[in-house]
Amino acid sequence: MWAGRVLHAALSRAPRESRAQSALAQLRGILEEELESIRGAGTWKSERVITSRQGPHIHVDGAPGGNYPFLGIARPGRVSGGVTVCFTPLLQSIHKDLEAKIARFHQREDAILYPSCFDANTGLFEALLTSEDAVLSDELNHASIIDGIRLCKAHKYRYRHLDMADLEAKLQEAQKHRLRLVATDGAFSMDGDIAPLQEICRLASQYGALVFVDESHATGFLGATGRGTDELLGVMDQVTIINSTLGKALGGASGGYTTGPGALVSLLRQRARPYLFSNSLPPAAVGCASKALDLLMESNAIVQSMAAKTLRFRSQMEAAGFTISGANHPICPVMLGDARLALNIADDMLKRGIFVIGFSYPVVPKGKARIRVQISAVHSEEDIDRCVEAFVEVGRLHGALP
Repeated sequence: MWAGRVLHAALSRAPRESRAQSALAQLRGILEEELESIRGAGTWKSERVITSRQGPHIHVDGAPGGNYPFLGIARPGRVSGGVTVCFTPLLQSIHKDLEAKIARFHQREDAILYPSCFDANTGLFEALLTSEDAVLSDELNHASIIDGIRLCKAHKYRYRHLDMADLEAKLQEAQKHRLRLVATDGAFSMDGDIAPLQEICRLASQYGALVFVDESHATGFLGATGRGTDELLGVMDQVTIINSTLGKALGGASGGYTTGPGALVSLLRQRARPYLFSNSLPPAAVGCASKALDLLMESNAIVQSMAAKTLRFRSQMEAAGFTISGANHPICPVMLGDARLALNIADDMLKRGIFVIGFSYPVVPKGKARIRVQISAVHSEEDIDRCVEAFVEVGRLHGALP
């Protein structure tokens, strides 16, 4: 009987897996056809890699060339090495090395760097989707995802936040379109909640859709080795495209990226406007992010420390009587409801040497005012305990606790 159930489960999974593979194969076919048309039209743009310092004369791919440092200050004796790469898009070898490292980290085929993840999101959808396609977006997705989707010509469906029944209804409605792309944040920054990626991927597989996840509030600290919500929920092999940032956990500088199928990344290098019309990422930011990835890939000690401190804060705050939104995310929204109360408590916390931020309408809905606390791996256990003690003291002072 048990063997029969296992066999039935395996057979029921097979059609879904087949549809998922078919959707990915369809994507690859479309991408390869588009890339071939670019080559055939003679408009293929080859990337150039600077192999020397910037100045009036540089070496590009080992050969002499020129660039755009109009004032000539990006040279030794002025601004050493240059703050950025003065061309669009001209790269240094460290950029290519970081792209390869990002792809390895996320276990994807290739990656492309942008000045920010906002740029990655505004570049992706317009380059990938046409009027034949459909994109299905969580209603509380980050503004950059929303803006990126607005720029594309695909048919747009918005499903209720984390509502899988509504997503399924929208997927059924979108079956008439060529490609269907489900777009979601992995972790939602305002409430600290996590997208149900297992269910999203199951539905995407069932209805022949692709999955895009923005991991900006997950990369580096969610999942056993910090690879994000797809690792946390065991669906790394089912998410097609990942966008994320270098500006949060990975060094705190600027930068963003897309990682996924190699043909998609090749198309973005040819068609993504924020990539084509922006300077390349500053070398200092590249070096910072590269080192952060090295540390994460060497050991998961930082990730585990972050998880333990997050759990310590959340459990102590809830035991004290506070309501903390989200699911074990280091962004810990302390839900208070009243806007004035949230701002007053934040002000009094600062007087006690603890910097937290009160959020109220229009940043969050009316009646959903909160104080957002962000836990860091460099906080000590004593820091966590002192913060909780201050919250309890100030909360009682303002009547938020009995």
